[in-house]
Amino acid sequence: MIKKILTAILLLPTLLYAQINTERVMTIARNALYFEDYVLSIQYFNQVINAKPYLYEPYFFRGLAKINLDDYQGAESDCDAAIQRNPFVVGAYQIRGLARIRQNNFDEAIEDYKTAIKYDPENVVLWHNLSLCHIQKEDYEAAKEDLGTLLTIAPRYTRAYLMRGEVSLKQNDTIQALRDFDKAIDMDRYDPDGWGARAIVRLQQGKYKEAEADLDQSIHLSAKNAGNYINRALARFHQNNLRGAMSDYDLALDIDPNNFLGHYNRGLLRAQVGDDNRAIEDFDFVLKMEPDNMMATFNRGLLRAQTGDYRGAISDYSKVIAEYPNFMAGYYQRAEARKKIGDHKGAEQDEFKIMKMQIDKRNGVSSGDKKEGDDSKDVADNSSENSNGDGGKTRKKSDKNMENYRKIVIADDSEADQRYKSDYRGRVQDRNVTIKLEPMYALTYYEKLSDVKRIVHYHKYIEELNHSKLFPKPLRITNMEAPLTEEQVRFHFALIDAHTSDVVADEKNAKKRFMRGLDFYLVQDFASSIDDFTKSILLDDTFFPAYFMRALVRYKQLEYKKAEATMSEGATSGTTEMKKPEVTAIDYEVVKNDLDHVILLAPDFVYGYYNRGNVSSLLKDYRAALADYDKAIELSPDFAEAYFNRGLTHIFLGNNKQGIADLSKAGELGIVSAYNIIKRFTDTRE
Repeated sequence: MIKKILTAILLLPTLLYAQINTERVMTIARNALYFEDYVLSIQYFNQVINAKPYLYEPYFFRGLAKINLDDYQGAESDCDAAIQRNPFVVGAYQIRGLARIRQNNFDEAIEDYKTAIKYDPENVVLWHNLSLCHIQKEDYEAAKEDLGTLLTIAPRYTRAYLMRGEVSLKQNDTIQALRDFDKAIDMDRYDPDGWGARAIVRLQQGKYKEAEADLDQSIHLSAKNAGNYINRALARFHQNNLRGAMSDYDLALDIDPNNFLGHYNRGLLRAQVGDDNRAIEDFDFVLKMEPDNMMATFNRGLLRAQTGDYRGAISDYSKVIAEYPNFMAGYYQRAEARKKIGDHKGAEQDEFKIMKMQIDKRNGVSSGDKKEGDDSKDVADNSSENSNGDGGKTRKKSDKNMENYRKIVIADDSEADQRYKSDYRGRVQDRNVTIKLEPMYALTYYEKLSDVKRIVHYHKYIEELNHSKLFPKPLRITNMEAPLTEEQVRFHFALIDAHTSDVVADEKNAKKRFMRGLDFYLVQDFASSIDDFTKSILLDDTFFPAYFMRALVRYKQLEYKKAEATMSEGATSGTTEMKKPEVTAIDYEVVKNDLDHVILLAPDFVYGYYNRGNVSSLLKDYRAALADYDKAIELSPDFAEAYFNRGLTHIFLGNNKQGIADLSKAGELGIVSAYNIIKRFTDTRE
């Protein structure tokens, strides 16, 4: 008995520490989640769950992290656990619903959204996702009812009009669909989806010129949507603008190199204009994607014959004939190719087969080996489409009627439905592109790889630190920080222990304090990192990297603090009043003060000016921000992010001309998103 009491007394400090520590670990975990370091956040949430398994929050937030890592089953399981512990958590139903959607479990997702709506009846996201679930279930009346409610709650929510228009199209009510699309465009002329949706209707109506005009607008607003170029190519094709159509297919394939429709249709157009070799390249690509695509195989065979590759052509024709033994054109083309290589016997066999098929056709003898999919329904489908005014120029992708091998391919309805799946809203998702500044710069060991080659950021003193071999890895100056992998997380936790020993052994070493502070920063323990950076500054007040990183961490703390209320919103039932953290301009003055020290100590460190400019811009002190961006650009004339942010700042001040000039320079230097913003503001008069 005494032994048990003694054990309890010995464990008491540990238990108390665990109790106190869970709150801090939870804060760090949510920090990591907010800054999209999902793997790290899960590890922290695991610690909280192990210490206090009765809390619902760590399960909920871990589920949120998992859904962002595409672990839908794990996310659903965590939301189950959160709901078991607190059945009034709206966000848990919402995230579980999204996880179930991703697993094609629409019935249970609908139940989740209905339950969540009971607790939060005016939540736009819930109604949005519920509507899309009903669309996926093809319950169009229920979807329309949901969308009607959604528009009552949020009358200016353009996505609801677009979705209702899509539902009307499913019900073949093009008039109502056009009304909704027109309404969406009137409400938000800068939403490319409205123009794109209306263009689809006009394509179906055979109004190709109007469709092209709508797609021009959609592309003007969203230049990186391959589907818009594919659709505009179709509109141009129907107006006999083959060069324009081919140009659009080129652009679509630049954006989406694996686009089936782009390669197939461009191959057909290239064949029409005599560009046979490049047409073969397109069909080669299609056949890599779909080796059993007989229409592509036959088209490639024709092109091979055109370019003198008769054996290759015969190989392609033979594959098609093996699949479709009654395809007369296949025998005819193979006979011609066989003649070219001197295979007269083979050619005669093919010609005999053609003659027999013609006799059978005249005598009304039906071929008993027609392939599945090559039935009258396919032909009927095509003829009904042709009556819409396309003159028999197109076919659905699923159409297997070999007689349609020369027709331009359009997407199946089922493929068009796939875009709904990408439109479900999670609480952390925001589909609309937000115009925001390029992020702050940091000193770190890890950097995200960029698709566009950017300048390597350099400063003499940082390079000297790297040459000193003091740090475990080379320091990088970047604003594209990479989240840690599990291995890197373990590495930095181990480094914290090692650096703690170093700090104890050499308490007066500012750089060792800084190194540990950097480790704490990387594992998202902001409070500890600030403590270490502060200690580093106290030990050496000329060591500017400590000021720089302390400013960054404090800035991130404030950003997280502002977002915390939003993050908590989904985790609460709505019955508990959450106390929202107050963040004021005075809080940011502390950040600016550190950056002032950086600039004082290292006047050539451009990233100090840049970060201070970002803080000033956030505080709406645009003149001060411009002065800092100007200085950064003066010191580094190829500083893309400084041009980008200065451009946005000019636009915020209404100076569109200067803003667009800066954004153009930023785009030239590798920030692709600058071009979308330029398009938005090009036709806005100052």
